[in-house]
Amino acid sequence: MTKDTEDASATVTRRYVLMGGAALAVVAAASGAGYYLWTQPDTAVAQPAGGGAEVPIGELMTPGPLGDQAQGAANAPVTIIEYASMTCPHCSHFHETTYPEMKKKYIDTGKIRFIFREFPLDPLAAAASMLARCAGGDKYFPLIETFFAQQKDWVVQKPLQPMFAIAKQAGFTQQSFDECLANQQMLKGIEESRTRAASKFNVNSTPTFFINGKIFRGALTPEELDKQVAPYLKG
Repeated sequence: MTKDTEDASATVTRRYVLMGGAALAVVAAASGAGYYLWTQPDTAVAQPAGGGAEVPIGELMTPGPLGDQAQGAANAPVTIIEYASMTCPHCSHFHETTYPEMKKKYIDTGKIRFIFREFPLDPLAAAASMLARCAGGDKYFPLIETFFAQQKDWVVQKPLQPMFAIAKQAGFTQQSFDECLANQQMLKGIEESRTRAASKFNVNSTPTFFINGKIFRGALTPEELDKQVAPYLKG
């Protein structure tokens, strides 16, 4: 298992609680003034990775207030839940390397049900998550993947323009872009889901995966993914 994670320590958690509620005000100000007040997120901190702990599967599978974003057959023998922050470089690495293989080999063949859940570590990550939610439908995952693939372009001192450029590819206008980032109910839902993951499921870094209820921290490689899902696919 790789040790690539971004820590969501108590300090970061407290900071996000303080900043998260003000995220939309910052976004709104930026939309009008043409600048952002956010800085780049903290450097990722490596943590010992691994699995073993399990959480009640029924509780884990209960969607958050905004519902789940999922791919793959509902009756797949393996369910993988990923908690990720859109500004996390290790999450980006997973989605650029392992995810395409996972989708082709397991999701598209009905072997894995993949659920992506937002766990923003900063207001900028929350904003990107909101835009993907607003895009919705069959545009959600493509926009998530685009944000990860172009992370270095928008996780910058002034992210408004590059974020809008990416959102335009999903059909956003300036008006719908601004309206999405002013949606307090959506931000609240994302924050509630994040708080629940931290308190109920011990999610404290990104990316964190649950494979049929078993927790794994760190960006899974294709080889590690194969190893972990193989026992569930026998027979």
